[in-house]
Amino acid sequence: MAKITAADVKKLREATGAGMMDCKRALTEVDGDFDAGVDYLRKKGLGAAEKKAGRIAAEGIVVTMSQGALAVVLEVNAETDFVSKNDQFVGFTNDLAAFILDKRPADVEALLAMDFSNSGTVAQTLSQLISTIGENMSIRRFEILETAGVVAAYVHGAGKIGVLVAVEGNADDALNEVARGVAMHVAAVNPLFVTRESVTDEAIERERKVLTDRALASGKPEAIVAKIVTGQMNKFYSENCLLDQEFVLDTDKTVAKAVASVQAGAQVVAVARFALGEGIEKKEEDFAAEVAAQINA
Repeated sequence: MAKITAADVKKLREATGAGMMDCKRALTEVDGDFDAGVDYLRKKGLGAAEKKAGRIAAEGIVVTMSQGALAVVLEVNAETDFVSKNDQFVGFTNDLAAFILDKRPADVEALLAMDFSNSGTVAQTLSQLISTIGENMSIRRFEILETAGVVAAYVHGAGKIGVLVAVEGNADDALNEVARGVAMHVAAVNPLFVTRESVTDEAIERERKVLTDRALASGKPEAIVAKIVTGQMNKFYSENCLLDQEFVLDTDKTVAKAVASVQAGAQVVAVARFALGEGIEKKEEDFAAEVAAQINA
């Protein structure tokens, strides 16, 4: 039996909104498996969240930059929020975004090796900035989108979330406007998939199992469970697939219909969304313990 820690229970509680004891019971039942714990709570009707979110944050900034139908979203991390507002740090990040658009490196490793400034390569320039500011930094990731149409770029929360949305069609002001609206939608809603066709087999199988188990547990006859699950899967798609979601700027339309309404045949073909620090484990400081350690040293 896996050891269930307070941190494990806290993580599950934050991800699902369920009570502390319910989370502890769920982890105990599934031998500490986090994903299975989420499913266990959902089957019992105790989980408020339908998906996990990376709740552990790192500081830094996410920027976007566009040139016509070409755009980039870039995340550069730092240790503190203070540095993320430093003019040198912000200037470096913006210069780097422009450089990426111009050179189009294959990945971060290739980017770091490129000649960048009087300080040398991108890696050497970053090292110089670290020495100047006195805080560790890293270029974490970037993504470039280009399409025969428009690519809208949007940043939310002073660099906390960056979004690109590529819409295929004839570039004009109306298409640019709706593409930006979709980018704002993506920032707010964070859909798991773009289309129904892009939903993974694993996600479909997992959702069907949860819905089936829930229906059977409620006493529904097996003969009608399949029909119930099919109907609920449609709800799953409408909640998690971008094109099926209600458009936040016009809830009378889905995102797909909102795009098509400004130009026949126009369609969203790609999306990139970076949330600052998602998935990065940031050291948790215990100030009291730190002071005690210094006193007893």
